[in-house]
Amino acid sequence: MSARYGYRRFDGTGGADDLDAEALLDALTDDLLENGDLSDALNRLLRQGLRTPDGQDIEGLRDLIERARQRRQELLERGDPDGQFAAFKERLDAIEATERQALEDLAREAASSGDERRIQVTDDAVAERTVALDLLPDRFADRIDAMRSYEFISSDAREQLEQLLGELREQIVGSYFESMRGALAEPDPEQMRRLREGMDALSRMLEQRERGEDLDPTFEEFMAQYGDLFGPADSLDELLENLAKRFAAAQAMLDSLSSEQRAELERLAQSLFEDMDLNFSMSRFLSNLRRAFPEIDGSGGYRFQGDQPMSLNETADTAQQLGELERLEGLLSSENPAAMLPEIDIEAVKRNLGEDAARHLDRLGRLVQELSDAGLIERRGGKMELTAHGVRRLGARALSDLFDRLRNGALGDHTATKTGFGHDREEVSRPWESGDPFHLHLSRTVHNAVARGGGGLPVRLEPQDFEIVEHEALVRSATVLAIDLSMSMPMRDNFVPAKKMAIALTTLIRTKFPRDYLGVVVFSEIAREVKVEELPTVMWDYIYGTNLQHALALSRKMLSREHGTRQILVVTDGEPTAHLDDIGEPHFHYPPTNETLRRTMAEVVRCTRAGITINTFALDLERTQFPFVEQIAQVNGGRTFYPSNDELGGYVLTDFLKHRRRLRPTG
Repeated sequence: MSARYGYRRFDGTGGADDLDAEALLDALTDDLLENGDLSDALNRLLRQGLRTPDGQDIEGLRDLIERARQRRQELLERGDPDGQFAAFKERLDAIEATERQALEDLAREAASSGDERRIQVTDDAVAERTVALDLLPDRFADRIDAMRSYEFISSDAREQLEQLLGELREQIVGSYFESMRGALAEPDPEQMRRLREGMDALSRMLEQRERGEDLDPTFEEFMAQYGDLFGPADSLDELLENLAKRFAAAQAMLDSLSSEQRAELERLAQSLFEDMDLNFSMSRFLSNLRRAFPEIDGSGGYRFQGDQPMSLNETADTAQQLGELERLEGLLSSENPAAMLPEIDIEAVKRNLGEDAARHLDRLGRLVQELSDAGLIERRGGKMELTAHGVRRLGARALSDLFDRLRNGALGDHTATKTGFGHDREEVSRPWESGDPFHLHLSRTVHNAVARGGGGLPVRLEPQDFEIVEHEALVRSATVLAIDLSMSMPMRDNFVPAKKMAIALTTLIRTKFPRDYLGVVVFSEIAREVKVEELPTVMWDYIYGTNLQHALALSRKMLSREHGTRQILVVTDGEPTAHLDDIGEPHFHYPPTNETLRRTMAEVVRCTRAGITINTFALDLERTQFPFVEQIAQVNGGRTFYPSNDELGGYVLTDFLKHRRRLRPTG
């Protein structure tokens, strides 16, 4: 079979090969087992980051949030928009001073000529203009309006005013329409007409869509005619969203000014829009855009802290960046970032935080997708949960870890080989799944292929036909695993090792001994049965009490329906401190009362009479400290082990496998 290779241009973001889904699940395992919530564990992993199997570090969301905060502070220290507005006023004062100087020069030249008529005419003209200059309003916008209608003596002053007006047009209108910058310093009437018509067309499209009508013009027709004025976009929604962000940035720019300067600029903008015949079209479009995007007016201003004047365009650009950073920080700081990551604009991250941050965030976003694509997790009811495949993978990993620890031990083969009456040899097979050892059950595989494709030769095999040999089994065992979930278990760091052991044991039984029965009981103040699939998310109880009596009673009831050799494996870190009374109400007391010990031992006797062996794994207990667990072994005939929490899994698996080797065939 020849190998096939695929190639693509390197885009700097890394490939999917560095994000092995099973390795990612392994990184989540301890957190998941300790806290019982996959979504929370996944979100914590996203926040703290991780190291990929090839040794690369992926920054977590906390680091990216800190980057965003630092970048926001840098932008706020960039400059001062009030300083730019003050610079405009200074330039207007300079224009007035240039004109007054020209008037003085004109009067002096006329006086030096000796021509009485010239002197009279000049003095009248100078006096008239001087009065007009003296009567100029104090407010900047009104003063600009008055000077636009003023008849200048100085051509320099007139040119300076026209230049200032061009910059104001460029900065004010360009704050709303970024793509129009440069075209507004000396506005072309034809360009202004197209801008006006483009805004009117957008308004019609918004109004038509609001009424549920067909768009006229279509988006494609609009972009062909006006796209150069409004910037690139692949859809009407994208174009409107881009414009809404820009208008929100322009509003934030206004809100960042002092109240006096904001009022001045709004008045000036209205005057300039009227001058360019854009006022009605702009007002109509803004009204429609605000209905579609109410958040335009909710951004608020920013407290810039720089000391250098910052142009209105630059302020709007900076406000847009700040808005994007705030939105990014809000998404990254959400309670459920795993659900929010698909909504993040990677290109916006690249613009604001650089390619390195964008690459890390892109890879974090692909973590969830990798786990989902591998069939390990799925979303149910708004939360991420393990699939059946994910639970199997978790169990296989836990089992592999435990066997790695026992690698130097002589576990041997674990299939019982004794014979007996009433139980025939049986081969068990199951459908092959990706990742399974390829030990084909040939007769079942060929049978499946023939059933699917019909008779005749050749018989063509497909992956769905494959069945693998699971094991050979001659005996059956029924086991209930009873795990203490009282508050002392997590307090002594016994909770996670107990869950890992339980998951590993269930995986061992399901894969090696699938005809065996395994039930799981958890207990604290009371006991309850849990499904094997629920083990990864089972949590310890926020309650005091170790009700071993109820756990044994429930385990005995579950085993009463099973045949074969029956046993209860008890994992606990304390003696019984709770029991159920005659009407089923729990009672807790520490130290244990005689009533609790009496009722618990009575249940041990019932299990013994039913032929059920009780093996106890006592964590953090000294042999002489709590003699009750030894008494259970004396009455029942089972055994008591005293492992540390890191030895628990090995003890349970070794004992279970030795027990399996000693079993006699049922029947």
